[in-house]
Amino acid sequence: MISYSNLSARIKDNNGLVTALNVLDKAITYITVLFYVGLLAYCLYIIPVSGGTLLYRCLLVPGVSFALVSFFRKVISSPRPYEAYNFVPALKKDTKGKSFPSRHVFSIFMVAFTYFQVSTVIGIVLLVLGVALAVIRVVGGVHFIKDVVAGAAMAFLVATICYWIFCGVFGLIMLPF
Repeated sequence: MISYSNLSARIKDNNGLVTALNVLDKAITYITVLFYVGLLAYCLYIIPVSGGTLLYRCLLVPGVSFALVSFFRKVISSPRPYEAYNFVPALKKDTKGKSFPSRHVFSIFMVAFTYFQVSTVIGIVLLVLGVALAVIRVVGGVHFIKDVVAGAAMAFLVATICYWIFCGVFGLIMLPF
């Protein structure tokens, strides 16, 4: 079994890999933000058809759940792998605590599940990117596996409960892709 510090040391020995991890970490994060902004723009566009309910649920469910996850992880303030094992992570990060759950992973999975209301294809693409981001965050030494799994699981739970309720009451509006 390989430890976080050994894994980080092996990755840091390869400058190209360190660069790739950092670029992919940032790129996936920014791509997710762009997709989410695009979804909100689409929601604004279809207000005459949806009456604004799609916009409300696409804003409220991710927004409130993000705030709650942020508060929860601040209260728990679980140490990060680089704190627990005293090493410099491959990903650029110097935050103390607030490791559990991963907010990056929670966010991308929440955006993916939010997209499932309008586009299954885009939702699946974002889930794949979410898995990639989870691996990058663990391999990069900034999260434990439990952190990223918890982030994804919390997003799944919130989305399942909230969107099931919202969609059951207000109906679905699906894009043809």
